[in-house]
Amino acid sequence: MAGKWIQKAVKKMKQKGTIGSFSRAAKRAKMSTKAYANKVLKKGSKASKKMKKKALFARNVAKK
Repeated sequence: MAGKWIQKAVKKMKQKGTIGSFSRAAKRAKMSTKAYANKVLKKGSKASKKMKKKALFARNVAKK
């Protein structure tokens, strides 16, 4: 049941109102979500811990 954790995460994001925040950040950087996630997670990136968590989540969801 690999999809259960995704459903829980989406529910939590809806409650917080953060759905699409990482995608918006990627669009502002004029990059695809995948490319932006790779950039944020790259060693030496100065992105915040919160943004790195969002990038990791985006990369994990893309794999499913």
